[in-house]
Amino acid sequence: LVEHATQHVREEFDQARVRALQARIRPHFLFNSMNTIASLTRSNPRAAEQAIADLSDLFRASLREHREHIALAHEIEIARAYERVERLRLGDRLKVDWQVDALPMDAQVPALILQPLLENAVYHGIEPLKPGGTIRVTGRQDGKHVVITIGNPVEPKLVAQRPGHRIGLDNVRQRLELMFPGEASVEVLETPEHFLVTLRFPAGGVPA
Repeated sequence: LVEHATQHVREEFDQARVRALQARIRPHFLFNSMNTIASLTRSNPRAAEQAIADLSDLFRASLREHREHIALAHEIEIARAYERVERLRLGDRLKVDWQVDALPMDAQVPALILQPLLENAVYHGIEPLKPGGTIRVTGRQDGKHVVITIGNPVEPKLVAQRPGHRIGLDNVRQRLELMFPGEASVEVLETPEHFLVTLRFPAGGVPA
């Protein structure tokens, strides 16, 4: 009985940690996006309407503190909504190459594990580069695991002026570990001209 009660307390504690970590995901781009939408309301109302719809989806995802996991397909939709909003701001400077058709779209993941990493790639990689660049998102299934990589070019001198991208990485790492204890990883490969994040987690359902 004591062991069962201890397990229940541990599960409640882990769930509370997940909710707290998800509550910290408040995308930095939201204020910039509102300014972008305001500028489009007269010049391009249709684009402004789409941007508002995308931003609403992102708000709902950001505020979804009571849900612990979503389908990978939905998570990718959220990340692509974020991309559309940022492309309104950065124009042709931002390109995203999605190579995710091989992913198991019904796999369950913590909400908002891709969007923060895509945001890091935009803010710390693409935005400081005058010509912009391409973010590459690739995904595959490796046996019983899902492997997703997000890579972007960087300018070392400018990246040094924008600390803080590790916060999002640590947040994603902690939430994956809480959902898949001992079975998930977040690896970073950093070179003078490139930044690559690799997520690895089980492709099956949510652990019991």
